[in-house]
Amino acid sequence: GRRTQLLKGLPATSTVEENSAAGVSVYNFNVTVSPLASEGVAILPTIVNSNPLTEAFGIESKGGLEFRVITTGNPVLDYETMPKSFELQIFVEDTTGRTDLNILTIQVTDKNEHPAFRGNMAIQTVTIYVLEGTPPGRIYQVDAADPENAKLKYSLLPANVPFSIRESGDIFSTKEFDYEKDPHCYFLNITVTDPDGLNSTKTVAINIININDERPYFTINQRIYRIPEEQSPGTIVANVTAKDPDDEDSPSRLFYSIQSSDRHFSINPATGVLQVAGRADRDALPLRLHPNVSLIVRVEDGPSNGRASEMEITIIIDDVNDNPPECNPSAFRKEVNEDTTPGTFLVDLRNYCKDIDVDPSNNQFSFTGLSGFGSNNFALESTVSGRLVMTGTIDLENPANPGVEVYTLTVRVQDIAHPNYSSKYPFYTSFDNIIYIYIRIKPVNEFSPVFHNLSYVFSVSEITKVGSSIGRVHAIDKDWPPSVITYSIVAGAGTRDYTNIFWISPTKGDVRILARLDYETTQKHIFTVQASDQEKSTTALVTVNILEVNDEEPVCSPNFFSLQIPVNLAVGTNINGFRIECQDRDSDPRSFCYSIDKGNENSHFIFSPSAGSNASHLILASRFDYESGLDTSWIYSLRVHITDDNLVSARDKTTHLIKTGTVTLNIRIIPNPTTTTTTTPAFTVVTERENLFSPSAWYVPFVATVGGSLLLGLLGYLGLPRLRTPRINAPEKKKPKKEVVVTMTKLNTVFDGEARDPVTGRMYEFNSRSGARRWKKSNEPLQPILATQVTPSATENSGQGMDRAGAPSKEEPSERRKELTAATKSAAKPSAGQPETPGQAGLRLQKKNEESED
Repeated sequence: GRRTQLLKGLPATSTVEENSAAGVSVYNFNVTVSPLASEGVAILPTIVNSNPLTEAFGIESKGGLEFRVITTGNPVLDYETMPKSFELQIFVEDTTGRTDLNILTIQVTDKNEHPAFRGNMAIQTVTIYVLEGTPPGRIYQVDAADPENAKLKYSLLPANVPFSIRESGDIFSTKEFDYEKDPHCYFLNITVTDPDGLNSTKTVAINIININDERPYFTINQRIYRIPEEQSPGTIVANVTAKDPDDEDSPSRLFYSIQSSDRHFSINPATGVLQVAGRADRDALPLRLHPNVSLIVRVEDGPSNGRASEMEITIIIDDVNDNPPECNPSAFRKEVNEDTTPGTFLVDLRNYCKDIDVDPSNNQFSFTGLSGFGSNNFALESTVSGRLVMTGTIDLENPANPGVEVYTLTVRVQDIAHPNYSSKYPFYTSFDNIIYIYIRIKPVNEFSPVFHNLSYVFSVSEITKVGSSIGRVHAIDKDWPPSVITYSIVAGAGTRDYTNIFWISPTKGDVRILARLDYETTQKHIFTVQASDQEKSTTALVTVNILEVNDEEPVCSPNFFSLQIPVNLAVGTNINGFRIECQDRDSDPRSFCYSIDKGNENSHFIFSPSAGSNASHLILASRFDYESGLDTSWIYSLRVHITDDNLVSARDKTTHLIKTGTVTLNIRIIPNPTTTTTTTPAFTVVTERENLFSPSAWYVPFVATVGGSLLLGLLGYLGLPRLRTPRINAPEKKKPKKEVVVTMTKLNTVFDGEARDPVTGRMYEFNSRSGARRWKKSNEPLQPILATQVTPSATENSGQGMDRAGAPSKEEPSERRKELTAATKSAAKPSAGQPETPGQAGLRLQKKNEESED
């Protein structure tokens, strides 16, 4: 805006007095505005700057367009410490935008002010402490100042006090104070005045401090005190009093203490009350030897470095009967044998008991009141000695004796003197103690253990399991308490094979078996058992009867056998003279029964006799019928059962059991050589094998199979055209002969069976799979069974070949059998220098018999 004269009366100069309060008017001025400024002033007059800077001034409106500059009191103007002139720049603006800025110069004028105290006196009442006995002299310096630096004067009131103040402000005491005579406190009004008569006043308090210049003194005369021992802590012994001349007109502030070291007593430091602090035991050291306690009591009129006085006080500790007689140990354990004689001394109680009271009148005691169950067997020799003796005999085995092993006795140890505390403990007539005496009656081993029986007989089955209990022996001991009895076997109970067959429980007497029993070996065992109580022992005889049980099965010889019989063997014939013999260790041979359990198709075989003997023969019971088809198998594998029903045995049995033995028989049916063969032209290949034994025959099946296949193929290729059967004239009606080709194949064969040749009666060996045979040497045992597979030798393209048993087909008439026999005659003969096989010999002898019949 435009600068115009809006502030009327400015610039100007004005004055203001220092220390003016807030709101004091300094200068008034007006503001003029343009006629166009209908709304007046847009910005009120404002102090926009001051030199130097200050906030001590402000502008306020007086109404309308009148304004004034006033003091703010922040800060208060001080002529002596602040600038003495301020230039204020005042700015104003009306609503038309016109402005004005002018300067108001304010001069600060000086004003006479009251003098002021400095230091502690400016803010508080000063207290000055003066010790009594201090010589007169300076005691304090008053510090005051005048704002205008004028010279000040000091004065004090009241005027009659023993103090003065000088022009320098120093306060002096004018006398030596005595605390006990003079006032203890003075109050001085100190006034400071400037030349214009303005003044300020402050109060100074002066306290006279009492000093310890007098020695306190005791006010009691008694020096010796007597108390009983064992007083409770806090019990008052004496009330020590004293006074201090320094405090005649007030309660003395004295401090009491015990200078000598003693743990039994203490004194109240403020009151002087002497009391018990700890237990005073007259019967313990050091009071037992020195019962007088001397204390040095000190009184001081200050907690430290004060004046003090001391006094010796003696306290005598008196003994009282406060200890009962004590016994160590308070319990006695004695052992006496049950056969101890009466009058035997057991224990002297006085050697273990004492009363520790110092005064002899308080430490006397006696032994009384022997009591307890069984106390009638004991007695005290006297009440003074306390010797315990045995008066009776205790026999633990006596039925009249209750069987008590430990007697508990009590003896009262009684203090003879009455206690001084009878009023405190009215229920006591004397102090006493109880002694417990445990007397154990030690058993004497007077008796040996006795078995209930002189001998024991137990019967046990021979099949009883190992570890089973077979009986119990029991012994008792008449000693009381019963002794622990242990059992043992001291003789017998063993055999040639077993060191110990029987075992006995050492604590229970239970007899058990440790090994399998065998009636057939030993029917009775006798051994000796012992019962012992660790000192004495006794024995008894134990007999164990072994009860027979049919636990053995029949064992037959042979248990495996192979037979060959002709198909036309007569019914009732003992097959190959076969005879079985059986034995049974626990059964009568008359109890044997023979039966064929398996493999007896059409019941062709029976045993005779079938029961009641240890030997039986195999009998052909019915003929074979292969032509009608009734029989189809050419090999019979019979499983024979031999049972021992044990019914005819006269021996006692624990149970009825039946045991079974088993025998296996293999029977090969040999077809009749005269059996008519089939009319179909064919040829038969007979393969003869020489049996050579070798430990390793793993290649036999392979060689036999491959060699047989190659040989049959070669024969079929070369010989089949030449072996055609010649034509036979019709009128003769003869059937073509079956030609036989004999080949030799060497195989390593294992012979696993043996049989008797039905024609010669000689024994021979055979392979159950391949049918290979050889004569058995008399001293050669039967070889173990080894499975060997041999390829059949019959040709598959013969049309009417042999069946699996080597027999001709059922349709072949009897005439054909004769022709077959003639045709195979040459094959049955052994070659030169080669022994004949059992089959060859059988065929030879059979053909010879047939020719003789013809």
